[in-house]
Amino acid sequence: MDKLHRLKTWIDKCAGLCQPDNIVWVDGTEKQKKDLQQKACATGEITALNKKKLPGCFLHRTAVNDVARTEHLTFICTKNKRDAGPTNNWMLPKDAYNRASEIFKGAMKGRTMYVIPFSMGPVGSEFSKIGVELTDSIYVVLNMLIMTRVGNDVLEYLKKIQIFTKCLHSKAELDISRRLILHFPEDNAIWSVGSGYGGNVLLGKKCLALRIASAQARHEGWLAEHMLIMGIEEPNGHIEYIAAAFPSACGKTNLAMLIPPEGLKSKGYRIWTVGDDIAWMRIDSDGSLWAINPEAGFFGVGPGTNYKTNPVMMETIKKDTIFTNVLLTPDKNVWWEGKDEAPPAKGIDWQGRPWKPGTKDVSGKEILGAHPNSRFTAPIANCPSASFRLDQHHGVPISAIIFGGRREHLAPLVYEAFNWQHGVFIGSTMASERTAAQVGKVGEVRRDPMAMLPFCGYNMADYFRHWLNFGKRLRKPPKVFHVNWFRTNNKGKFLWPGFGENLRILEWILDRCNNKTVARKTAIGNIPFVKDIDLTGLRISKKEMEQLFKINKKDWLQETNDIAKFFLKFNTDLPQELSAELKNLIKRLKSK
Repeated sequence: MDKLHRLKTWIDKCAGLCQPDNIVWVDGTEKQKKDLQQKACATGEITALNKKKLPGCFLHRTAVNDVARTEHLTFICTKNKRDAGPTNNWMLPKDAYNRASEIFKGAMKGRTMYVIPFSMGPVGSEFSKIGVELTDSIYVVLNMLIMTRVGNDVLEYLKKIQIFTKCLHSKAELDISRRLILHFPEDNAIWSVGSGYGGNVLLGKKCLALRIASAQARHEGWLAEHMLIMGIEEPNGHIEYIAAAFPSACGKTNLAMLIPPEGLKSKGYRIWTVGDDIAWMRIDSDGSLWAINPEAGFFGVGPGTNYKTNPVMMETIKKDTIFTNVLLTPDKNVWWEGKDEAPPAKGIDWQGRPWKPGTKDVSGKEILGAHPNSRFTAPIANCPSASFRLDQHHGVPISAIIFGGRREHLAPLVYEAFNWQHGVFIGSTMASERTAAQVGKVGEVRRDPMAMLPFCGYNMADYFRHWLNFGKRLRKPPKVFHVNWFRTNNKGKFLWPGFGENLRILEWILDRCNNKTVARKTAIGNIPFVKDIDLTGLRISKKEMEQLFKINKKDWLQETNDIAKFFLKFNTDLPQELSAELKNLIKRLKSK
């Protein structure tokens, strides 16, 4: 019997629904990739960029109505609505399949269906998962070749395990009224139709690596998290690894590629980037926590990325990168708002229109050259700080888990949880204030537990419970911390310089993990003594440092009211441990 019989039967079924003209298997070879690039250039799906300045790079433009994740059209499809929880859109699997089938029906007529066998994580690792994506988009194929491990070795491994996530995608008509991103955790399946934007169609990314994987992780006893993984190497060669979760606009990628500041360079630290977005974590036989980054590439935001904010990423995207919705310059280079160099005198904007600086629309508003959510996809292998352990099946050991948010006045620069349960409470109440670049009222507090609100594939109350139970199985649990790089003074100026200087805080965190320093207990957690943070070469006053660690009990009591309102979403499903942590926090804040 054909060991890929189950896979081929599913492909035949999907082909019968979508009716492609032909089917092509993606083998991961360089020759096939080059052929697909040439074909996509010929049809205008992608544009080749300047071979000298950006070798192996291409530009793609999505439809104007298809430039970001469409959260309101993203569903968790389970038989029981409660299993999806109050923070997810829910649909019955039967209804979801029926609705999507109507759109998929004949959607690939005149097109090719590409079969992409891919591995999230090193092929054969106990951490890893196999998926197969069917798509009618060469853009998707080329991006999946960057973001995942693709090829015949995946198929060989699939013959052994016979388990894979069934991922079906079609651009269809790119009609937003006929767009659905559907997750079926009970069927280990993902259907995406009507979109061409990466976050909706690279189904190994948020769809599998977080929404489906988080549901699998709950049942199998591990964690699938929206976290960076980075290593900090000391001059003696010892490396400690941390995992960190931040909502959008909080500098997660910049931290993962941090360059040590001048003041600490004499200490000889080196940073290793394991991943900037997703961590899959398991408990090792000795009871400690180990993690892999299941991805093989970066899916980053262009605007704001430059040699000041992230020089390592700027070096990474110099070759073999696909840029999406950025400005095309006359010499076939790319540009976006916030890039180092001044805007070109003219160019072609992200919508394919002639553009020059200062161009305004009919209402007088300035037209941007690049979309604010324009993207680049680049191989991790091109990253100067890429960890040598990227392909290690066992992953890396995690010493600390860090949560963070953007709070102007509330949260101190760093504080440590009292224990694992308190750490889960801190993660479950994580919040950021909206910036001008985000939809919603500026300054509005948005709760984003563990930075997983849009990505948890099941009821978040059960997700919190899974974290709590997971900690009970850890004999050597990582310490848990919260950081806030964004505290401001009364004039709205940031008190902490951020970027590479954040290594000073990571140094204190690792010292705490290794019992090298003491901390001061407060109502919210343990905070540093200022003398224990190395401020060598940093121009910051004693008054500013005191302000960075100030805890205003009145403000924190107001915060507890907001937390209580958020917890009400989960009704009686909320774990009692978190309710108890909230009560204890209020009690500590009210005590003298």
